[in-house]
Amino acid sequence: MQVPVVSRNALAPIPNPPEVDADVRALGERLFHEPRLSRDGTVACASCHHLHLAGGDSRTHAIGIDGQVMPLNTPTVFNAALHHAQFHDGRVSTLEKQVAGPLHSPLEMDSSWDVAIAALKDDPSYVASFGKLYAEGITSTTIAHAIASFERTLLTPDSRFDRYLLGDNTALDERERAGYKLFLRRGCSSCHQGAAIGGNLFQRFGVMEDYYADRAAHAPASPGRIAVTGRDEDRHVYKVPSLRNVAVTGPYLHDGSVESLSNVVALMGHYQLGLQLSTDEIELITAFLTTLTGSYRGVELK
Repeated sequence: MQVPVVSRNALAPIPNPPEVDADVRALGERLFHEPRLSRDGTVACASCHHLHLAGGDSRTHAIGIDGQVMPLNTPTVFNAALHHAQFHDGRVSTLEKQVAGPLHSPLEMDSSWDVAIAALKDDPSYVASFGKLYAEGITSTTIAHAIASFERTLLTPDSRFDRYLLGDNTALDERERAGYKLFLRRGCSSCHQGAAIGGNLFQRFGVMEDYYADRAAHAPASPGRIAVTGRDEDRHVYKVPSLRNVAVTGPYLHDGSVESLSNVVALMGHYQLGLQLSTDEIELITAFLTTLTGSYRGVELK
């Protein structure tokens, strides 16, 4: 797969969250934290996507219903609205469609729309809220719409890098600016681009070297886009992850196998770019990546 060529201006500031009806947003936030959407009332969206843990769970693999271990690392929900597709393999194109994935997964919520709708209809407060906002009441469509509407507000603007892009040259120190220049010069922005600094294209994991041949212990739990397209050329092709908030969203990679941000920088240089980055280069790029941590509701993520 050919690495796309992009300009040095390929990175953009995170936009401010969109205007969403306050009542729809509040309903979506409540549903995001609602375990009754799962089969046994124990797992909610927020069980894996903790807003106080930068939108992930800080685990190598998430824990689903009945204590089952997920095969892949949990991606952060923050800034997912900026992505061109959802899930590591990009199998759905919208946040609304994404809602159905965990709900039906036997490893995650192991539920169904019928179970979820019945649970919500058994609660008069939900009946009242949906009745006020949606003429059709509680349906799979309105549940997904409310959750997705909330998730679209989960943007994290005002990182130091955003302030730098918007003209504040003091927002980054000398080493961080040098790391940004290296990030561009070494070709990292060929894949990590846009406002999310990723999330807007698919790429093979192991462009220059065979990651899975070298790391047999981390055999892929997911074959990548081939599961979606059926094309062999999409084996080990995944959605390029966003680097927004990357300093606080470890462990890293879709398999969750790397704990250290500096280690993943070195690994990506080797497997994606065919480069043996020096210790200083790794430190500088890592320093730059720490400037991508943004804020939610005015509080910097941790």
